[in-house]
Amino acid sequence: MEKCIIVAIADNQAIGRRNQLLWNLPGDMKYFREQTTGHAVIMGWMTFQSIGRPLPRRHNIVISLFPWPEAPENVTVVKSLEEAYAAAESQEENPENAKCFVIGGAYTYAEAMETADTLYITHVHDKPEDADAFFPVIDPDRWQVETTSDLQTDPVTGITYEFTVYRRK
Repeated sequence: MEKCIIVAIADNQAIGRRNQLLWNLPGDMKYFREQTTGHAVIMGWMTFQSIGRPLPRRHNIVISLFPWPEAPENVTVVKSLEEAYAAAESQEENPENAKCFVIGGAYTYAEAMETADTLYITHVHDKPEDADAFFPVIDPDRWQVETTSDLQTDPVTGITYEFTVYRRK
């Protein structure tokens, strides 16, 4: 199974503020849906709380250190990233295209960087000053750019961004 991370990162590595996304970029949300639909998504408990519901057409796996006796339908609760990977693999219907996506938060991303095969990064050209969650620096000695999209511009905010896929070297 290919282990992936998907995230939108500011130029200053910022990814969130008070358990919320920093931007509302419809183009990035569409990209997220296109990449993750049909696959397992792995997230920490606080990320699940910020979303507020299981993501449709995906196997939702939530990492929680605390017991969660009444998890919502379509949510698997595990205690570690390793258990999350195992749960994703056990539910995969098409092993040839098997992927799982870590979708947050900052702690889960940092832990997943050690085991991820592919990074799906939206590089958002913004530097939010009040962010409180950050993504690790992508080390060019460990990661190589596979593809980069053309520069996109959000028509409402004017924020520019691009989609870059990195593969582990």
